[in-house]
Amino acid sequence: MKQIRLLDEAYLDLRAGHLFYEEQRPGLGEYFLDALIADIDSLVVYAGIHPIYFGKYYRMLSKRFPFAIYYQIHAKEIRVYAVLDCRRKPTWLRERLGSS
Repeated sequence: MKQIRLLDEAYLDLRAGHLFYEEQRPGLGEYFLDALIADIDSLVVYAGIHPIYFGKYYRMLSKRFPFAIYYQIHAKEIRVYAVLDCRRKPTWLRERLGSS
C-alpha cells in the first residue's frame, strides 16, 4: 500500500486556498479543505490514472473546486507537489511546477 506525502509547497497551497475561501464566506474555507483532502486521500486508490502534465506530474482535478492536484508516484509513496487554482495562467502554473 502506498502512502501519500504532502510536500510543504502543496500544504501552503491548501492553506492559501483555505484563507481565500474563508474570506468569501465563513465556513467555506473549511469545506474547501475537507473537499481537497478527500480528493487527495482518493489517490491511494486512483493514483496513476490521471493525465500527465508538464512532462512529469499527474494532474487530478478536484471534484468540488476549480483546483488541480499535481503529484508523482514513487516506489512506496505518492508525492503531492502542488494544489493549484486552475484559473491561473498556464505560464504561471508551468513556472510554479518547474520550481518544485
